[in-house]
Amino acid sequence: MSNKVFIFDLDGVIVDTAKYHYLAWRNLANELGFDFTEAQNEQLKGVSRVRSLEVLLDIGKIELSEDKKQKLLTEKNQEYLEYVDNMTADEILPGIKDVLDFLDKNNIKYALGSASKNAPQILKKVGLFERFTAIVDGNDVSKAKPNPEVFLIAAKKLNKSPNECIVIEDASAGVQAANRANMTSVGIGDEKVLSEADYIFANTNELSISFIKKLIA
Repeated sequence: MSNKVFIFDLDGVIVDTAKYHYLAWRNLANELGFDFTEAQNEQLKGVSRVRSLEVLLDIGKIELSEDKKQKLLTEKNQEYLEYVDNMTADEILPGIKDVLDFLDKNNIKYALGSASKNAPQILKKVGLFERFTAIVDGNDVSKAKPNPEVFLIAAKKLNKSPNECIVIEDASAGVQAANRANMTSVGIGDEKVLSEADYIFANTNELSISFIKKLIA
């Protein structure tokens, strides 16, 4: 049996909930009287909810009181959670189930390392919650990626040293966090953005079982 373990990011690796964040922010912008495009939405990737609202208000050139901001943040999150509530196993990204099946069959443990506070709920909705040995989410960490805290906690929960961990990420901050933690980093997405990763694939479809076998050998 391999002594390697895997740590998966959630959004963009296991499921794609970014589209729901976008819809909720766009609806909020429309409510405030301006439009918010998918190109502009790129500015919100890997950014906290509070900071995201500030970016959005800058785009719309709108100034609001702290109370009103809090109200909008709550509203946005409730709308996002309504989308999440309707998620099904169909939303697991291509190829990921095959990888998890292979890891299960070979008794290779894996954890989740995500900034999302909604991670457990999302995993339950798509039927994967029970399969993870450990789940580390936004409720467990005080420092955001590229700080390696989330991955180091996951390694501890898997009883492994960092150099035995393989991280699968879709954001440059996540790849940097994995590298800082002294873990193997696998990037999913644009190779220009993820250039610091040890391995890069354009999408989850390309994560082949033969590649996984090579990693754990």
